[in-house]
Amino acid sequence: MRSNDVLGIIYSHSYDESIPELTNVRTMASVPFGCRYRMIDFPLSNMVNSGITQVGVITKSHYQSLMDHVGTGKPWDLSRKREGMFILPPFNNASPFGNHDNRIQSFVSIIDFLRRSRHEYVVLTDTNTIYNFDFADLFKFHTKSEADITVVYKHGKRPILDNIMVMNMNEETKRVGEITLSPNGNDEVDYSLNIILLRKSLLEHLVQSSFCLNHNNFERDVLQRNVKNLRVFGYEAPGFSALIDSLQSYYEVNMQLLDPKNRRTLFDPKNQIHTKICDNVPATYSYDCNVKNSLIADGCIINGTVENSILFRGVHIAEGAVVKNSIIMQGSVVSRDSKLNCVITDKDVSITPGKNLSGDTAYPIYLGKGISV
Repeated sequence: MRSNDVLGIIYSHSYDESIPELTNVRTMASVPFGCRYRMIDFPLSNMVNSGITQVGVITKSHYQSLMDHVGTGKPWDLSRKREGMFILPPFNNASPFGNHDNRIQSFVSIIDFLRRSRHEYVVLTDTNTIYNFDFADLFKFHTKSEADITVVYKHGKRPILDNIMVMNMNEETKRVGEITLSPNGNDEVDYSLNIILLRKSLLEHLVQSSFCLNHNNFERDVLQRNVKNLRVFGYEAPGFSALIDSLQSYYEVNMQLLDPKNRRTLFDPKNQIHTKICDNVPATYSYDCNVKNSLIADGCIINGTVENSILFRGVHIAEGAVVKNSIIMQGSVVSRDSKLNCVITDKDVSITPGKNLSGDTAYPIYLGKGISV
């Protein structure tokens, strides 16, 4: 299998309900992450770095900020006369399936896009997963295993998500013998990262068969039902990877980037994570500011204290302000003598002078977009 034989499909809205605080005004794909990125940057970058030249992004709602971010796909080298990136409009919410996130219905709505593609294979991904690895290794594993379907997985505690697939595999061959959906318990398991590789013709057949039978759950009705009939294999994601299933996990995964080992693994210069370029001035630090173990984006002005925190573009920390263990998004202002600990601010939040807000690493405080406190 060659990389240019693979079509990429990204669900921009999967699991929006898992972090409603951040997806109330945007889709999961455009949720800010890691100082200067958006969630969609990770699947998009992994695809283009492995040689995929055509990507379709399925949208549903709140996708204006996503379109502003990805534009024509130029930062990912997907602004092309042929192939490139395609924003696929929302599928029909007036269907019998209602307004729920229905992968089968979404596939039926883009069936013409799939058929017009010249590619033999398709890789499906969500945008609530953080990872960075060469998809070419996944393609080689799929070919060598003679797999019908390959599912990328991670070993760890099961995320708290509906329809998360937990797989029971042969330890040697990695062939999947059983799939369970959202089982109870806190034991460590092999759970899907919802990165799935299969032949395009097989995807069309499975989806259309399920649609004709009025099935509406891709994980249960397409994958789980066919695990005995098809050769389904698991491929363990190498390096640093994480799945966002709540505001708490969003906070924790961002904080893990303060570990240099995790940061070097995720932002490997040989396999870059691309994002929209903003021509901001470099961050400015006053003579008597105090910054420790933090990620500071361009355009920030730091006059106070910042420790163990992540600051997005254009954040202003005034003199006497103290920010610790916090995530401060683009354009926010922390005024003089204010103190923040374990706080997540959305974009353009204003903290007025003398305020003291303190959460906990297990329960960070969240401030919505544009709020003034």
